[in-house]
Amino acid sequence: MSTAVSERLRLPGVRPPKPLLAPAAEQRLTERQREILDSLEALVVRGGLADRTMAEIAARVNCSLRTLYGIAPSKDELVLAVVDRRLHRIGRSAIEALDPHLPPLESLRRYLSAVSEAVQPVTAECIRDFASVPGARRIFEGHERYVIAVAKSLLDRAVREDVIAPVDTAAVAHVLGSLGREFSRPELASLIARPAKETADAISELILRGLAR
Repeated sequence: MSTAVSERLRLPGVRPPKPLLAPAAEQRLTERQREILDSLEALVVRGGLADRTMAEIAARVNCSLRTLYGIAPSKDELVLAVVDRRLHRIGRSAIEALDPHLPPLESLRRYLSAVSEAVQPVTAECIRDFASVPGARRIFEGHERYVIAVAKSLLDRAVREDVIAPVDTAAVAHVLGSLGREFSRPELASLIARPAKETADAISELILRGLAR
């Protein structure tokens, strides 16, 4: 079902960021290497991976250094590839789950809730770790631009269908698309009452209700 829905959904001009680990490259990996990528994702989410050497990482996931270097040529590139792979998986699932027959605001509501899953289990330590890796900012910004572009496309559709009043859809999409990143900042963790995902979802809901006619 998800593949068919994905093919019918129309998001003109919206393209996801290019993955660091191309689909063809991932297909060439062994089954064991793909299992290691899944294990590394869990380690990245918990934090503390950035301070470890490749040898220590290999020991944590019970594999050889050669196996790790077969995935990425350096620790930084390995961490970037793992995080980028996770963000692509979450974003792809969010798009594939959308029913094109839903009203645009409901589609947007479901999409934003799905992509905010990216910050749900992430610890403050993980965010600090990843921010210190060269190239991390570019990865985050690329995925955020994609979320914003999807949001703008659905808002534009809502305006065309007279579901919402004419509005600066680019500005609203920017606010909606950056909520997850904003509330996952380590310095805000002790200031907000709820987890980052719950906070982002609640504010998205307030904005969407305010837009609806």
